[in-house]
Amino acid sequence: MEFIYCIKISLFLPSGMCFLLWANWQVFNRIMKFITTLIHVVFIIGITSCKKEISNRPNLVLIVADDLGWKDVGFMGSDYYETPNLDRLAGEGMVFSQAYASAANCAPSRACLMSGRYTPVHGIYTVGSSERGSSKTRRIIPAKNQEVLADRFYTLAEALSDAGYTTCNIGKWHLGIDPLTQGMDYNVGGGNWGHPNSYFAPYKQPDLKAPEGEYLTDRLTEEALKFIRENQADPFFLYLPYYAVHTPIQAKEAFENKYLEKGGSGCQSNAAYAGMVDNMDRCIGLIMNEISKLGLDRNTLVIFTSDNGGIREVSCQDPLRAGKGSYYEGGIRVPLVVRWPGKIKPQSQSEEPVINIDFYPTLMDITGGSGAEGELDGVSLWPLLSGRTGSLPERPLYFHFPIYLQAYKAGYDGGRDPLFRTRPGSVIRVGEWKLHYYYEDGGIELYNLAEDPGEVNDLSDINDYKTDELLEILKAWLEERDAPVEFATNPEFDRGFELRKIGETE
Repeated sequence: MEFIYCIKISLFLPSGMCFLLWANWQVFNRIMKFITTLIHVVFIIGITSCKKEISNRPNLVLIVADDLGWKDVGFMGSDYYETPNLDRLAGEGMVFSQAYASAANCAPSRACLMSGRYTPVHGIYTVGSSERGSSKTRRIIPAKNQEVLADRFYTLAEALSDAGYTTCNIGKWHLGIDPLTQGMDYNVGGGNWGHPNSYFAPYKQPDLKAPEGEYLTDRLTEEALKFIRENQADPFFLYLPYYAVHTPIQAKEAFENKYLEKGGSGCQSNAAYAGMVDNMDRCIGLIMNEISKLGLDRNTLVIFTSDNGGIREVSCQDPLRAGKGSYYEGGIRVPLVVRWPGKIKPQSQSEEPVINIDFYPTLMDITGGSGAEGELDGVSLWPLLSGRTGSLPERPLYFHFPIYLQAYKAGYDGGRDPLFRTRPGSVIRVGEWKLHYYYEDGGIELYNLAEDPGEVNDLSDINDYKTDELLEILKAWLEERDAPVEFATNPEFDRGFELRKIGETE
């Protein structure tokens, strides 16, 4: 044995030193054992460090309300809706006052969130047909609409699953038939439907068997609590897109009665809707309490937001104009709070314009996931959330909607005209400036949101420079994205009929 060791080390050491080691075998043997032990220790430390790094990746809880308006929670200024749990969440994290959904209604907003891409890339612009409203009032043939997020997109759920997270969808999916084919390990209540037939069991969702009278928001919350308990040992991604507060407007009796007694003011006075908001807030409180009880607070990042603005007829967002389905501020600006104790400063506020396609790169930044590298349209918000910077580099935010959405309530929705919430067009926001461009007639509107958040005073005629600047940026982006911008004339359009219908709303 001594001879073999000597031969091995003689390749690297002078012969005299080899002789000394051979002559002093006991010393040599101790040295070799020490080196071997040291290698093992370093190896074990490396393994332990790697495991520690993995275990320190935060759990992720992304809660998305459906059709909840920008001002439909207490922390955004409502004195009608009571949301103590969301208010507490906001107090423990960062609130964004100028957060946007990427689209003004359900499916396209969710497609943008999960793909990290703007609407022209995935082609989901609306729910169902893009030919909404009377054909006699549509001047052009709108773009075709995709209803399923194509498999070619590497979703946020897939990226997190590949990064070692257990992923789960509980609630509204609306991007395909089965979330399990798009990155989710578990799914409860999610499919290609956009709303329940009733919030009281029996439900439309085939996998949700329930006793008659059970309330859907409560059931989804219980499923979320179960998932958290069963997966607390390893990093998890819980995507909790509630169906609430989408229509049908149905609250539990006790909650509705509470707001009937309280009474509202102006256009925030729908007691059933308020009861739905209140109950959802209670359920979110249960989830936050469970996270705390399990000792997961400091290792769990929570995001709360909405998929688009609220329905104006149900709850207005004054001073913001319009509501769901419109690309005025009331249709796309949403509440947003992000909480991670010890990492995000409590009671912090941001006026930075951000958008839900930013979630994907943000979570990749935090978890070390790769995501769809080089393809994501958003930016990481982590430098802002972590306090490393107080602002992000200025960038344009884009919205493209080559479709029609008819009015919910003609003359009340706050759209460009009383017949539609949206006519085909595109929008760009850069800094405090926002420009609308319409494809039917080449119409342009320009607003300074810092001075006019309600988009009342169109400045396009008196600020040619800013109008031309934003329009040039927007058109370059549309060309780069190969967005549909050429439209055939609709042969069924009837100007006389359109004017009569508009007159009926006055």
